[in-house]
Amino acid sequence: MSDPLIGTRELNFLLHEWLDISALMNRPRFSGHDRGTIDAFLNLAEKLAHEAFLPHYKLSDEKEPWQDARGQVHILPEIAEAVRRHADLGMLAAGFPPEMGGSGMPYLACASAFALFMAGNISAASFTMITAANARLISAFGTPAQIDEFAQPQIEGRWWATMCLSESQAGSSLGDITTRAIPGGEDALGHWYRITGNKMWISAGDHDGADNIVHLVLAKVQQDDGSLPDGTQGISLFIAPKILPDGERNDIRIAGLNHKMGYRGIPNTVLNFGEAGGAKGWLVGSPGQGLAQMFMMMNEARIGVGIGAAALAYRGYRRSVRYAKERLQGRLPARRGGEPVPIIQHADVKRMLLAQKALAEGALALCLYCAKLVDQDDDFDCVELLSLLTPVAKTWPAENGLAANDLAIQVHGGYGYTRDFEVEQIYRDNRLNPIHEGTTGIQALDLLGRKLLKGEAKGLVVLLERVQACAERATREARLKLCAERLLAMWTEIRETIEKLRSLEFARAVENATPFAAAFGHAVVAWLWLDQALCAAAKEDRLLADSKERACRYFYEFEVPRVYAWLAPVAACSDIASTADETVFD
Repeated sequence: MSDPLIGTRELNFLLHEWLDISALMNRPRFSGHDRGTIDAFLNLAEKLAHEAFLPHYKLSDEKEPWQDARGQVHILPEIAEAVRRHADLGMLAAGFPPEMGGSGMPYLACASAFALFMAGNISAASFTMITAANARLISAFGTPAQIDEFAQPQIEGRWWATMCLSESQAGSSLGDITTRAIPGGEDALGHWYRITGNKMWISAGDHDGADNIVHLVLAKVQQDDGSLPDGTQGISLFIAPKILPDGERNDIRIAGLNHKMGYRGIPNTVLNFGEAGGAKGWLVGSPGQGLAQMFMMMNEARIGVGIGAAALAYRGYRRSVRYAKERLQGRLPARRGGEPVPIIQHADVKRMLLAQKALAEGALALCLYCAKLVDQDDDFDCVELLSLLTPVAKTWPAENGLAANDLAIQVHGGYGYTRDFEVEQIYRDNRLNPIHEGTTGIQALDLLGRKLLKGEAKGLVVLLERVQACAERATREARLKLCAERLLAMWTEIRETIEKLRSLEFARAVENATPFAAAFGHAVVAWLWLDQALCAAAKEDRLLADSKERACRYFYEFEVPRVYAWLAPVAACSDIASTADETVFD
């Protein structure tokens, strides 16, 4: 394990020193844990990631899932074995309460372990993410019988899962889905329906890795006149397993596989429901509540996508550092002769490595900060702040982790874009994350439109209070005082921009949501970098303190100025894009 997936020192700093995970143990549901159990859990996760996930990372890219003549999808056996070992060691169940077979581990610890698995093999780890989120949703909204029948086997690792939202004609516009559910009756598991329709982009939609696959399906209940309700209000949620409780195969068939540029180890499928009359699905909760229920799983998946993007960025960064120390090329400007030097000695390579560090470690810090907020769900401020930051936690790591991976290829030079070196695959894997679980544009509309312009934006109030407190502490540190001043100036600009947008008609205000979200995300990470630098400065580990300070100052010198460039057209209410005639693109 000489090649760290995520450095042990980095995780220890984030969890124990910066985020103070031990403070969570005061909550009754986490009282059975202490630093010893957390460290043991993460040590086991790191060992498992190296032994079971990492060894077949490249093989899973080369040998995609395939479909045989009978329609069965096959995945790499090594991936199936890794996920089984993950479950057997209690990793999948860890975040569930003891009465459900889990260990009641804080989500912050589970998210940290998940980052290790994602860094090892993001395709294999994605099976576990979807399954845990599926089981958690059923546990939250299902009946006791549904929990026993469908969630418990997932927690035990015997069954795996999906989330079936998108359709080819609807994409992210879920109000336009046409999958329909017709009432069929009632049994011990609740009200069941016959489901017909098609679902697109379904990760793990079919495979031979588990005994059963539990599909959570969004559909609209057919009205008495045979029509479907309009919009999102009529969407309901159904549990439709591949294999029914009586052992019969449900009426769910795979129509084909989507061939992706990355994440190639996990099948991405097109599913047909009801080719032979209707797939049997049990209603979760009440009709019309499906989208609200599914947001629990979607938000968990969004943070999960962010963690995966951060893990890939970190992995690429560490590969760059190793390569830059080993690769001999060129001489320093002050020398005319002599032997070539390691490229890490060149100023431009140092700049690229420092940029990767600032982006990768910043992304990981953001995601783990949000993971701690999940554990603080009994605190109103934390709930509001998490709601605000969830689209940021998904999008910022996805976009900027990809930028870090782009630099990793650049550091490797010509070798970087060859398949012989890992950074090429890491980049392709990470390229999917700005699209997964809602594109960057969708997340930007959520952040600006729903979280900041509509309602009271209480999360913003909490955020600004924490930013102000951080800046006040930093003004007392001579080396970080300038960062504090820049932080406050930046957030003043953002706050004034939001106020200006609130005075506009809503449709006009959100026209430039994506550049606004880019600026907002950078400002959030700038705050977190300063907070980390302050924490590290108080420790005796000078190497750590210098490392964090250097990355923090880099972010403020090179990245923070971009915030103003993004905000300028937003504040000016630029309509250069929205008013463009289609002929412009001919």
